[in-house]
Amino acid sequence: MSQRRIPAAFIRGGTSKGLFFRAADLPADASARDALFLAAIGSPDPNGRQLDGMGGGVSSLSKVVVVAPPSREDADVDYTFGQVAVDAALVDYDSNCGNLTSAVGPFAVDEKLVPAADGMAVLTLHNTNTGKMIRSRFAVRGGLAVTEGDTALPGVAGTAAPVRLGFDQPGGAVTGRLLPTGNVVDTLDVPDVGRIRASLVDATTAMVFIAAGDAGLAGTEPPDALEADADLMRRLGAIRLAAATAMDIPPETRSVPKLGLIAGPAQAQTLAGDTLTPDAMHLTARMLSMGRIHRALPLTGALCLAVAARIDGSVVAEFRGAVDGDLAIAHPSGLIEVTASVRQVPDWRADSVEVIRTQRRLMEGVVLVPGESERD
Repeated sequence: MSQRRIPAAFIRGGTSKGLFFRAADLPADASARDALFLAAIGSPDPNGRQLDGMGGGVSSLSKVVVVAPPSREDADVDYTFGQVAVDAALVDYDSNCGNLTSAVGPFAVDEKLVPAADGMAVLTLHNTNTGKMIRSRFAVRGGLAVTEGDTALPGVAGTAAPVRLGFDQPGGAVTGRLLPTGNVVDTLDVPDVGRIRASLVDATTAMVFIAAGDAGLAGTEPPDALEADADLMRRLGAIRLAAATAMDIPPETRSVPKLGLIAGPAQAQTLAGDTLTPDAMHLTARMLSMGRIHRALPLTGALCLAVAARIDGSVVAEFRGAVDGDLAIAHPSGLIEVTASVRQVPDWRADSVEVIRTQRRLMEGVVLVPGESERD
């Protein structure tokens, strides 16, 4: 069988990797695009490994991004994120990916979709999934985004050039409201689990936050240990579904809400074997995304957590302690620091949330998918 050749770049953004496409290189028909994405990533794969595609068998490595000219005058580019399910023929567009957002601006510059002089580029990105605007600030040299630098990200080997992301007015990205139920804390009636206190917050993405202790956990467990407990994963899935109902999110939506297990500062081992000490953090978190425990944190989940931590009375705020400046969050791969601006006027409002990531283009050229090329 012949194969189609689709121009693409394979890029690491933050702690995720994905295929980046120019919209002009893709079919106009939405279903044809989805079929192409599934084939390129290697889904669905009942073995969960995506060996026949570019995916890596986990949600953070099973992603696509499409970059296009701006549809708004106040944006430099549009971009659409697609979360490709590993085990199903599904491309989910119900949320954004904060990690891969870090690579959108550099991709646009490298592909000459926007002009950029040497120095510091500041682009405004329009995320079509959420309708939100993101400011991306990064260095340019020789007409290309700079990749080398001294910024280290826990979970990513080595260092790279920083990309500063600012998410303006992040509240209501999925549901239209920062607090979808209007409450800072809700009590969910979860079938076969019981009553669970939770904070349902929607900032850059929709999240349900619960105390790790309410799930019988310390909050410092490694992802593999959590996933090995089938009954625990079933209960966490049931809590997530109950939250989706409370937030008016269709239960078949897999990417949102994500679930966050929150605990206070505690000593823990990272996946790399380093020791995190309580004095280095404000909170400890584990997150469930696409049915798996994330090996770091989904960036939009970390951003939402930082916003929730600033909402007095929330489940997250109960654990945060005193925070002056950035919020330091411990996760399975290390620490992430996030800055959130939140106020009560009189309702809670999130003005912005900022974070620093890194990115690197790993491969460029064409991705091959089964089917005849349009030029054959």
